Amino acid sequence: MERMMLPKHVTDVLTTTQAAVMKRVLEEEEALREHVVVYLSGAHAYGFPSPDSDLDLKAIHVANTTDLLGFEPPAPTIDRAEIIDGVEVDYTSNELAHALAGILGGNGNFIERVLGRMTPYASKLVGELRPIVQRALSRRVYRHYNGFARNQLRFLEKEPTAKKLLYVLRTTLTGIHLLETGEVEPNLAAIMSDYDVPDAADLIERKRAGERVPLDPKQLEAWRPRIDALFDRLDAARETSLLPEDPPNENELRDWLLTVRRSRLRDSPSHEVGRA
Repeated sequence: MERMMLPKHVTDVLTTTQAAVMKRVLEEEEALREHVVVYLSGAHAYGFPSPDSDLDLKAIHVANTTDLLGFEPPAPTIDRAEIIDGVEVDYTSNELAHALAGILGGNGNFIERVLGRMTPYASKLVGELRPIVQRALSRRVYRHYNGFARNQLRFLEKEPTAKKLLYVLRTTLTGIHLLETGEVEPNLAAIMSDYDVPDAADLIERKRAGERVPLDPKQLEAWRPRIDALFDRLDAARETSLLPEDPPNENELRDWLLTVRRSRLRDSPSHEVGRA
């Protein structure tokens, strides 16, 4: 597809093979559904990719309105996992209504897809959606980032690696930063100095050598007090956050969704999906 041009800030973190595989996958998936946005998640978004990192592609798509009104509405989630030219690809796309409900609930995965920077594809619709989602941010995000970080901590304790420790740091810091500033920043390297973990740079360098670089148990023990302190700060950020307790604009988000639905019904008299 001619319009599938990958932005430079995305290709800069990819190998030539990864970029070619990404372009191929997105063209194939875009032929099947209308993407609102595609987000390159995982280590590439978090600031510590390695040459063997997988392509963690997380998308939001809008279904054909006529399909939604039929007897068998399409599945809200589409998954694809395979290895192409030696590159592991993990693609997931969620239907727009499913994603917006998650955003209202504070789901950081969906919020990062809309407000994150690492977007190999962004439609006109996501340009409309971003300011609405920004206004919908609330303290509900605490539950997502706290739960995600604690799960990552359990994985770290079972198998200490640089990657798993970085995931704990990334998740707690993204949650803290969002609650304290209202800004979504998934990139650990961009905010670690602001939260007294500049030496995470050493871990990032180790992780960039490979996905499974082990962590010395003594290093993990040295990090434990600081990990505990980050969880304490995340708890405190929940109580003092500048974000409202609940999203103040649920009606605005619902009305926007209905506008999109009506537009797709008007523009799609046949089974073909109208493009934004």
